[in-house]
Amino acid sequence: MLCLALLPQFIDPAAGSVLAQSITLGAIQIFIGVSVNAFVAFAAGSIALFLGTRPAWLLVQRWLMMGTVLAGLAVKLAMEKRA
Repeated sequence: MLCLALLPQFIDPAAGSVLAQSITLGAIQIFIGVSVNAFVAFAAGSIALFLGTRPAWLLVQRWLMMGTVLAGLAVKLAMEKRA
């Protein structure tokens, strides 16, 4: 839906085949999207491997996540209206 809404703004019927322009713009958008998503996936995997080999980081992460979740629940409970 996004492509159907945005791509026509960049198509000039006077510049040639509308179908060829649409396919070209769509292919460029797909290429950029796949490239960015692949970079994010590889970066996340590399970071996970790097941090997974450090036991101290795993301990900090476990306590930090648990503390964040518990603090969030405490704030939610404190902000609720009493019946």
